[in-house]
Amino acid sequence: MRRMKVLVTGSSGHLGEALVRKLRSLGHEVIGLDILAGPFTTHVGSITDRVLVADSVAGAQTVFHAASLHKPHVATHRRQDFIDINISGTLNLLEASAAAGVAAFVYTSTTSVFGDALVPPEGAPAAWVTEDMTPVPRNIYGVTKAAAEDLCQLFHRNHGLGCIVLRTSRFFPEQDDDKAVRDVYADENLKANEFLHRRVDIEDVVDAHLLAAQHAHDAGFRRYIISATTPFSADDLAELRVDASRVARRRVPDYEVEYARRGWKMFPTIDRVYINERARRELGWRPRYDFACIIDRLKRGCGIRSSLARLVGSKGYHARTFSDGPYPVV
Repeated sequence: MRRMKVLVTGSSGHLGEALVRKLRSLGHEVIGLDILAGPFTTHVGSITDRVLVADSVAGAQTVFHAASLHKPHVATHRRQDFIDINISGTLNLLEASAAAGVAAFVYTSTTSVFGDALVPPEGAPAAWVTEDMTPVPRNIYGVTKAAAEDLCQLFHRNHGLGCIVLRTSRFFPEQDDDKAVRDVYADENLKANEFLHRRVDIEDVVDAHLLAAQHAHDAGFRRYIISATTPFSADDLAELRVDASRVARRRVPDYEVEYARRGWKMFPTIDRVYINERARRELGWRPRYDFACIIDRLKRGCGIRSSLARLVGSKGYHARTFSDGPYPVV
């Protein structure tokens, strides 16, 4: 990317901070907008504030919209809050961006928009998840993220705004919300397993955002799944539901020795596999952190997180703690 003025929403959050760090290191002028003050935020306030949004967008060539209420907020926030922030806030940003002549609008969405479509019936093969899968959101979070994606498409069609939607898989460092899962797997063990099918490192997520901004003008409007490159193929889907460790052993033989050394376990079954082929082909995205990379890092004693992931650390989702997990689940 040539040097430019860039707006990053959610700049005090996990991805927002990572984006600001990377953009500043590349010499860009970065406006950071967030409801929370922080070292990477220059404008404090909500994306529901139309005046503040217009002021923040003014002069920017690119907007990275990462601010959002997330799944962990479903139990602690009203449904109307999700409408206000995830839909109306996105609309404010799109309107301001179109009026200001922004060249590229990159919206951080989520694989959660797929919702119930991700869960195959009992006895069926694992789901092969591409951008062509029809979303069936299961909660207000998924509904509002899907609606915001459609707003991006509308503004491309009606206003010529170059909009790229990135449906990111898991990259948060917080513990899993499922106590039963936490009781079985050490946290790093769980996250290492997920690199097989549903996790991505934040360093690769940031790279995908920068590439999306470069391609937004020519692409017009596109949606991409952003997840680590899986070693699995479509031929593995039936077996993954029965014996995931056998498939993993066949695809990445080295993993067993490293897991045995740590007393780690592989998932007995895997029900979905995210496919990033479109992003690699059309954006030229080259994610570095896949399961084989994770095993290599474990061999070298490096841990599973990239340097950027370690630098940003864990943000959490709430100002308070909960007795039954990192956040309440409904």
